[in-house]
Amino acid sequence: MGVTSDRVEYVCRYGGNGTTTSGVNVSIAAEVTMEIHSVCLPPKESTFQKLKHRLSEIFFPDDPLYRFKDQTWCKKLVLGLQFLFPILQWGSHYDLNLFKSDVVSGLTIASLAIPQGISYAQLANLPPIIGLYSSFVPPLMYSLLGSSRHLAVGPVSIASLVMGTMLSEKVSPVQHPTLYLKLAFTATFFAGLFQASLGFLRLGLVIDFLSKATLVGFMAGAAIIVSLQQLKGLLGIVHFTTKMQLIPVLTSVFHHTKEWSWETIVMGFSFLLLLLTTRHISMKKPKLFWISAAAPLTSVILSTLLVFLIKSKVHGISIIGHLQKGLNPTSTNMLYFNGQYLALAIKTGIVTGILSLTEGIAVGRTFASLKNYQVDGNKEMMAIGLMNMASSCTSCYVTTGSFSRSAVNYNAGAQTAVSNIVLAGTVLVTLLFLMPLFYYTPNVILAAIIITAVIGLIDYKAAYKLWKVDKLDFLACICSFFGVLFISVPLGLGIAVGVSVVKILLHVTRPNTLVLGNIPATQIYQSLNRYKEASRVPSFLILAIESPIYFANSTYLQERYLLDKDGKMKKFAKKSA
Repeated sequence: MGVTSDRVEYVCRYGGNGTTTSGVNVSIAAEVTMEIHSVCLPPKESTFQKLKHRLSEIFFPDDPLYRFKDQTWCKKLVLGLQFLFPILQWGSHYDLNLFKSDVVSGLTIASLAIPQGISYAQLANLPPIIGLYSSFVPPLMYSLLGSSRHLAVGPVSIASLVMGTMLSEKVSPVQHPTLYLKLAFTATFFAGLFQASLGFLRLGLVIDFLSKATLVGFMAGAAIIVSLQQLKGLLGIVHFTTKMQLIPVLTSVFHHTKEWSWETIVMGFSFLLLLLTTRHISMKKPKLFWISAAAPLTSVILSTLLVFLIKSKVHGISIIGHLQKGLNPTSTNMLYFNGQYLALAIKTGIVTGILSLTEGIAVGRTFASLKNYQVDGNKEMMAIGLMNMASSCTSCYVTTGSFSRSAVNYNAGAQTAVSNIVLAGTVLVTLLFLMPLFYYTPNVILAAIIITAVIGLIDYKAAYKLWKVDKLDFLACICSFFGVLFISVPLGLGIAVGVSVVKILLHVTRPNTLVLGNIPATQIYQSLNRYKEASRVPSFLILAIESPIYFANSTYLQERYLLDKDGKMKKFAKKSA
């Protein structure tokens, strides 16, 4: 029970019976004055106003329209265009020095993006040329719509893997290549529509259910599956399983030992060793990032020359073959909006859209924090979504910001999104003039490039840290990992998200509770378990409940901490005795 300052003063001046020290009776009411603080009620609001205020706090905490207030119509138009096209904000301050840095970084990531684009297209069971198309239009679109200065846009391994897995389960890319291509473009359209809708409706909280723990396990499992799938190219196997589970893939490898090609094995593992070595050098010495960035294109050039020189003597190495020259053809007539596979395209689009959006925003925010600028998550969702919707009409499949290419872009000194324009320009020159040079490029080098790219997704240190910090997070990580390996990629992701949701519900319905004690000579109260110097306040039990108290946990808290018949709290009865 608290004591007011007036009451303390009264106790000091008067005796316990209401008399002064000189023996004169004094009326307590006359001498003791209580300070009264008036508390006013909040302004009266209608139900609609309360709902409006609550929704605005949830979906519009940053008040995105504040800059339009008290502006002329002309100024509002300019601000609106700058909001939709961030390039208009910084374009007026662009100079030659920035351009030089962006040209260098753009050419650097182009040397990585061209071989990766071809490789990732094959990972999605698409023609290699689609990977190059997807490295041309999306970077141009993002440079206009995106707000990140360092995000390098193009095909990525995870989205390619998931799209290839989900579509090939229902439609064979070999037996029905045209239908498969239509479904890939349609899935890309719905991925973009879903992403843009999340941004427009400000529902970015949806992707928050993909926690760090979930992604660590998912990416590690996906990386192993992708690497094992590339044994088809590394070993020269012709007949290989289309399934993406661990056991069928390994079974297929050892059941077709007669198809193994020693020429392919020697070339594949030689270039794989070269790529892994350059990656290790760049990781140990970040200033030598250009070595690993240039290694894929260098490997493609060397392997292509080697196959061209020995083509008359060695016939066991499969090659890419003819690639069509020219710009992206329109694909609006190939969008599949009716038929029995429409649901498959929508489902594939939503799953790949969530994954690519999560990766793109995470990468963008990572490099933004390093350079101390902000990336608006909702604007990024709209930018990536509109980019994918437009790309689906120009023969491209799902793209987003790649971590490996963005890291190279950052280390190469990129200053603005113009580096993406330089990347697109380099791919344009390749599409128009250099396509015949890829005719003798061996498929085995593409497999080696993919393995090198995805092996970095296996983050065992993060998994160990999860085990040390939070066992439930580690459980989500393990469920995701084994779900991808033994069940399927989409189902493994679904299991991990389910575990994450259960963890959230547990934290809400069974909140963690700490017993607090006072730090001597201070007014600070901290956990007794964490601070040895903290001490219990006599006759008081101070609890910190790490969750709001409401209907979902009120019964639990009541049962756990309610006073028993002896007047002691149930949980701490023994400790208080």
